[in-house]
Amino acid sequence: VRYTGANLAVRLTTDAPLTYLLQETWFKLERPIALFFGPDETLAQSVMELVTEFHQKTVAYWRNWVRSLSLPVDWQDAVIRAAITLKLCWFEETGGIIAAMTTSIPEAPNSGRNWDYRYCWLRDAYYVIQALNRLGVVDILESYFGFLRNLPPLPDGKVMQPVYGLGLEQDLTEWTVATLNGYRNMGPVRIGNQAFEHRQHDIYGQVILSMARAFFDRRLLRPMTMADFEQLEILGRKAFDLAQVPDAGIWEMRTISRVNTYSSLMCWAACDRLGRIASHFGENTRANMWQERAMSLQKQLLENAWNPKLNHFTSTFHGKELDGSLLQMAELGIVEIDDPRFTATVTAIERDLRRGHHVFRYIEADDIGVPTTAFTACTFWLIDILNRQGERARARDMFQHVLDARNHVGLLSEDIDPHTSELWGNFPQTYSLVGIINTAMRLSRHWRDVA
Repeated sequence: VRYTGANLAVRLTTDAPLTYLLQETWFKLERPIALFFGPDETLAQSVMELVTEFHQKTVAYWRNWVRSLSLPVDWQDAVIRAAITLKLCWFEETGGIIAAMTTSIPEAPNSGRNWDYRYCWLRDAYYVIQALNRLGVVDILESYFGFLRNLPPLPDGKVMQPVYGLGLEQDLTEWTVATLNGYRNMGPVRIGNQAFEHRQHDIYGQVILSMARAFFDRRLLRPMTMADFEQLEILGRKAFDLAQVPDAGIWEMRTISRVNTYSSLMCWAACDRLGRIASHFGENTRANMWQERAMSLQKQLLENAWNPKLNHFTSTFHGKELDGSLLQMAELGIVEIDDPRFTATVTAIERDLRRGHHVFRYIEADDIGVPTTAFTACTFWLIDILNRQGERARARDMFQHVLDARNHVGLLSEDIDPHTSELWGNFPQTYSLVGIINTAMRLSRHWRDVA
């Protein structure tokens, strides 16, 4: 069957009854059938032979790839499925990694929180390669480093975009498709994402953190050089200058601009890691300079983000609110896991943001209203913290509940209804799959402890 259109001709070759297919008639499937949809060319062999060969090669490819993974003892099937899906979110040609494969699946029913996630967020990609590095995946890491090295240069006075197209497209102008009703008729359907226009200052830290470990990794075919470090220093200077400047933050507020603690945290991390890289190169003067900048930002953050009346860190400087990104403070190392201020913050997050086995990213009203679904990445962040605080059994119980919410092929979207465990938001969401990998690696038993 040939399908033709403007400058296009494709062909369906099949051993199924063409009459039924052309007439769209239902028929019983009583034997295997093969359907090959591709170029408008005659096949050189039977269609069943060809698709059987393709299927066998596909299975062999993925099984061989999975063999290279450093898997935990527990939850291997969950980790394998998450890892395969993260690899499928990677665009091999340029190295970009999309946040999700869909657009406009709402974060909650009829909420209007419908966004297009088919682009490469520097923040999301940082978390993806962090998880893949735990599994020992090198090819995607190195490919993504190439994507970062090809980002457009930053002229004086300009800021970096938080999100790009997979081909480094910079203009992601957002528009609505009026002719589409949307998922479950819950439009709007959006193409593009306004976030490309935002100021999100955490991204300087995410780019530097993404590449920092590469300076110490001897596996790479293209080792990092002093020239690479000098390019990162440009971003580090931006991070230092913008650490206390209002921005849209990790949650990409569209009309609200504040000094966000998470953004300042990532700016601190940028300076801290640059100091470590400079020391690795024997550049002691530069190492001291970056460490001094990191210490300055650390002091300012710990003072300005701490609310002594509420006895916890807040999501903004001199603020009152909590958000799930505060759980990253110990992960990145600006405070120790047993710092009383951090443990008090974790207690407050459990009290205010946790609903059953799930965690909201925040509960304050934003540009659209008050969120009604939990943000799965924040749930994983809390599970990891509980484990590090010694509450391993409780952490494993929470983790299992999240795993139970996966769909029939073991995948998660961005959000979960805490009451029904129904999945909402774009799918499959790399943030959530990263959480499966990181948490399984941390919570798994050691092989010596397996009976």
